[in-house]
Amino acid sequence: MICSILLLITLTSCVSGPLVVDVTQSSYQAVENHDVTLEWIFKTTTDGSFKSIRIFCEIITTLRPFILFYLRQGVEISGIQDKRFAGRVKFDKDAVREGRLRLHMSRLRTDDSGLYSCRVNTGDGWSSRDCYLNVTAERVRPKPETPNTSSGGRDASTTGSPSQAESPGWIGLYCGLGLIVAGTLLGVCYYLCRKHSLIHSQSTELDPVIHSLEPDPVILSL
Repeated sequence: MICSILLLITLTSCVSGPLVVDVTQSSYQAVENHDVTLEWIFKTTTDGSFKSIRIFCEIITTLRPFILFYLRQGVEISGIQDKRFAGRVKFDKDAVREGRLRLHMSRLRTDDSGLYSCRVNTGDGWSSRDCYLNVTAERVRPKPETPNTSSGGRDASTTGSPSQAESPGWIGLYCGLGLIVAGTLLGVCYYLCRKHSLIHSQSTELDPVIHSLEPDPVILSL
């Protein structure tokens, strides 16, 4: 069946007609495990229904061509699709009615890279156009290295954690805070000593006055 379809398309492609197929982009770049949409546009001089449109898409690689999908009389023939594209290739039916073939490919693989060819027949003969898709491998982000501080060797002292690398700054901060606290304590001690000496001097100056105000013992005996 597959050979018959390919032979039919090959023979009918020799028939020239007013149908012209083009691509919106000649090449695409995509990343592995991502999605991409390939697009073809076609115009015809006759008004045909959706059921009269036939589309055959394949990818051409160095090994052999792989069939993406085949649309015949508005029905997708899934039996001839290569298994590697099962569930990963879809197209927009509404866009086809407007003369646009939008081929959605999901979960891309690196071996999806190749030349994509789509042939369209709207009743005016076959016409085709190719575009190239290049799928690159997804970059794997390296895991952050965790320092080994358990050994305590030379490597541990030079490649320690950020807190160890900043230890001189913390030491300077602690020293500054210590000086501030010590200066505050000295100031408080000086203030208390000064106050104590002032009170003592005032009490010494008031002693004669206090003694002069004390009543005479003789008077008290009377």
